[in-house]
Amino acid sequence: MARGRKPGTKNDAGKPAKTAQSIETTLWAAADKLRGNMDAAEYKHVALGLIFLKYISDRFEARRQLAANDPEECVLVEDRDLYLADGIFYVPEKARWSYLKENATSADPTIGALIDRAMIDIEAENPSLRGVLTKNYARQELDQTKLGDVLKLFSDIKFEDAHKGQHYIGTFISDPRVKRARQKGHRRRMACVM
Repeated sequence: MARGRKPGTKNDAGKPAKTAQSIETTLWAAADKLRGNMDAAEYKHVALGLIFLKYISDRFEARRQLAANDPEECVLVEDRDLYLADGIFYVPEKARWSYLKENATSADPTIGALIDRAMIDIEAENPSLRGVLTKNYARQELDQTKLGDVLKLFSDIKFEDAHKGQHYIGTFISDPRVKRARQKGHRRRMACVM
């Protein structure tokens, strides 16, 4: 069971909170959606990239809410340094999970193109991530309808427990892209990923 919530509690959307077991179930459901489209090794990059994007978007939105509700910080709600000072990646508006979820069925541009653009924008705002994030979601072999469905599946995952979801993200530790980011000096902010 996910830490930080009592059994049966609900998330912000009024839906039951996801437990570790249900997150695993969500990952299997996503794999089933993409099955036939790609090799299992390739699925890992699609899934991990989306989960990372969801994770940093959740952390960003939580900090954004705190700033919006604080009379002294409300004017800084879009200030990149506010987030970076707290070890949180800055997520531009069109890279935020809420925007991508709203456009999950977009045909022009495709959801894959929007995710690729989101990853590019996140790298631009967070120099330590440059060259680290996957940006091939718009490729022809990746069924865009199924990708949109996977994005919607991952939308119910909330990284809001006492550890800010860090134990769910532990798989990133072994990911070579994250290792490169750590080597580039992104230790403090990468700690939030682990």
